[in-house]
Amino acid sequence: MDTQRLVLLFIFSFSLLMLWDAWQREQRPKPPAGAPAVAQTVPTPAEPALRSLPKAPAESAPLAATARGETLRVSTDVLIAEVDTLGATLKSVELTKHKDSGDPTKNFVLLGAAHRYEAQSGLTGDAGPNHRTVWQAQPGERSLAPGKDAVELRLSAVGKDGLEVHKIYTFRRDSYVIDVALEMRNPGAAAVPSYAYFQLTHDGKPDANGDSFVQSFAAQSYTGFAVYSDERKFEKVPPSDLDKGKASYLKQAGDGWLAFVQHYFVSAWLPAPGVARDYVLEKRQDGSYAGRVLVSTTVGAGAKAKVAVPLYAGPQEQRRLKAAAPGFDLVVDYGWLTIIAWPLFAVLEFFHRWSGNWGVAIILLTVLIKLLFFPLSATSYKSMAKMKLITPRLTKLREMYSHDRQKMNQAMMELYKTEKINPLGGCFPIVVQIPVFIALYWVLLAAIELRNAPFILWIKDLSALDPYYVLPILMTATMVLQTRMNPTPPDPVQAQVMKYMPFVFSIFFFFFPAGLVLYWLVNNILSILQQWQIQRIFERDKPAHGKR
Repeated sequence: MDTQRLVLLFIFSFSLLMLWDAWQREQRPKPPAGAPAVAQTVPTPAEPALRSLPKAPAESAPLAATARGETLRVSTDVLIAEVDTLGATLKSVELTKHKDSGDPTKNFVLLGAAHRYEAQSGLTGDAGPNHRTVWQAQPGERSLAPGKDAVELRLSAVGKDGLEVHKIYTFRRDSYVIDVALEMRNPGAAAVPSYAYFQLTHDGKPDANGDSFVQSFAAQSYTGFAVYSDERKFEKVPPSDLDKGKASYLKQAGDGWLAFVQHYFVSAWLPAPGVARDYVLEKRQDGSYAGRVLVSTTVGAGAKAKVAVPLYAGPQEQRRLKAAAPGFDLVVDYGWLTIIAWPLFAVLEFFHRWSGNWGVAIILLTVLIKLLFFPLSATSYKSMAKMKLITPRLTKLREMYSHDRQKMNQAMMELYKTEKINPLGGCFPIVVQIPVFIALYWVLLAAIELRNAPFILWIKDLSALDPYYVLPILMTATMVLQTRMNPTPPDPVQAQVMKYMPFVFSIFFFFFPAGLVLYWLVNNILSILQQWQIQRIFERDKPAHGKR
């Protein structure tokens, strides 16, 4: 049995599945335009949590047409943020270390108007200001000065009951964690109970540049909300579940975080462990989606209180995610083979630290995997070498018993027994390696570290297609060479199929990221060398009866 073809058949089937899913998503009818946008209600937790609290403004009450905000721009060494004084809302986050997929001359914009992607916060009900209130910005620095570790943006507003609230954004050097705090002072004679909310909004649609047809086919990335807790761990809540009203996730917890996840990037509210919080996800009347964290707070008469929830808005770099919050690195989704993918990425990262080049790291990882599976691969190639030696005799048997399939099969089995060949002997070693191949596939597609990472000469981005298709062409050549090294199937029809199959399979590699094609190319070259050496030994040492 041609075990190399078995692997290629598996890859081919796997690729067809991804291609079909991507085509379905591309051709899916667009949802009808939502109803005209109405003024959004200030979020209030589900009953009975707030039965004793003042009601939120009526949903029909429009925001004053004259209300206008000022855009405040804050910059650090890794991001540029824009905060609107209308709501003191974080309306835009531009990542200066990451370029836009569609235009490499521009920075990547994570939060922004394109997807109604915002980070909102405030107090629920009538107790205090919210994201519909006009806040006043206090004077201060708007950029991170040399030698400074942080820059603050402070805004203030007063609630209907005289509750004074200061919202403080703290941006730090070399960090995508933005500290967001609400400081409250109650000058009144009665305590003010409320909930502080921290909310992410999004239209639920994948990024247009990062999810083109080819990239969707390759990445199969998830776009939607995620909730993490110690009790139920990582839970995805896609917009489609919110559309159907079937979203299932933990509503109340004393730990965890809430995030909006997309390919390569993520934003998340990260409350401190031990702080009781509610998680609320919903589809809004304007067709967009909202996910929020609510934290109960009561400001006593003449007292002060503070609620702080950090916001992470940046790339899915594992070292940053692990440092930000427990379980936060799970947003890097490697699918059902995560347990294999994690150590593979750790080794890949180690090779990158040693070499300084992600392409070189991929080559070194490929060599390491090949060495680890060398005994299994050798078994497979030995089986193929034996099959190649007896191929002429199998052909004769087919011709001799062409009209009696039962006798032909008996004669073939007798030949296998005489030559001590297991026709399926080459399959098991390949099957064992398949999970590793799939896990590495997801590692190379999900790792943002490879995004815009150059290799050599013309390859400037290992996460994008080879612009001149050099690697796919070389990959095709190695597949053709392997086909010629393998035993020719006795069946003429099967032989013709195997002859052209490398060209059919190679089409898919023209749509794979350069990093993945590089892995397969190096793997193929090593396989060819190993197979050539084993076949050479067999040709030299083959027994006399095998020469007939």
